[in-house]
Amino acid sequence: MSQQRRGLGKGLAALIPNGPVHEPGVVPPPAPPGDRDLVPVAGAHFQEILISQILPNPRQPRDIFDDDRIKELSESIVEVGLLQPIVVRAAGRDKFELIMGERRWRASKLAGLERIPAIVRTTSDDEMLREALIENLQREQLNALEEGAAYRQLLDDFGATHEQLAKKVGRSRSHITNVLRLLNLPANVQVRLAAGTITPGHARALLALGDPAAQERLADRIVAEGMTVRTVEEIVSMGEATAGPAPRKPRVKQPTAPALRTLADRLSDHFETKVKVDLGRRKGRIVVEFSTIDDLERIIGTMAPDAANQMRGLEGD
Repeated sequence: MSQQRRGLGKGLAALIPNGPVHEPGVVPPPAPPGDRDLVPVAGAHFQEILISQILPNPRQPRDIFDDDRIKELSESIVEVGLLQPIVVRAAGRDKFELIMGERRWRASKLAGLERIPAIVRTTSDDEMLREALIENLQREQLNALEEGAAYRQLLDDFGATHEQLAKKVGRSRSHITNVLRLLNLPANVQVRLAAGTITPGHARALLALGDPAAQERLADRIVAEGMTVRTVEEIVSMGEATAGPAPRKPRVKQPTAPALRTLADRLSDHFETKVKVDLGRRKGRIVVEFSTIDDLERIIGTMAPDAANQMRGLEGD
């Protein structure tokens, strides 16, 4: 039996030992290291199944699926994997029938997955399965996203309530709610959280931003600048992260002093062309405009006759 991998794409799969539960009296092989602390889940085991082996549930009460929502979920699966496994049951040789998770199954097919994580059930006792999963959730050390995915699936697929989860796993209801909210973050922010480049504290601070684009920008800054959670909270509370990059301020032209305007007018009259005189903080400049080479020679002749004569002499040589 191969060791179950940890990380994104598992959800409740992290709470269920690999392989089927063995019949009484049969000695099972040693559990892999990651499964030794998990209690057996009667009538259920985790398995990655070929999507082509799965049949839709003919008793599915939902007839209409939102194509846009399926596409969004598919894009999320491409980015971060499938956080919540589907639930199936055996339906003949190498075939499985969907019990829960048709949206996830459809989105996984659209994402091009060949295999999909699944809980394979051999019992119809929903209460027993739910209680075993909650017990394992209390035992297993999951990252924040795995924990949130497990909570979400227990709420959606197995009919658990926030109060039941809080009581069973020894957490407050507010903790359950806050962890669930992490699943609302954009996919690439979830990737950073799973990779450990941002912490759950950072992620909770980002949730205060309603705009996914702003959440992504601030997550990039957290990684690039090594921000603390407190710094992120201050940025969010001050509203500095809601806008995009600050636009460049247009350069304000300093007003020209009257004396400089008078001087520029006198020079313009003298050289018979437009002359601008600018005075900066440390230095100034005079800009004399010309239209042709002959015009330039005329202006130079007015400014410095000797230099103009020397230029003409060079041209003659």
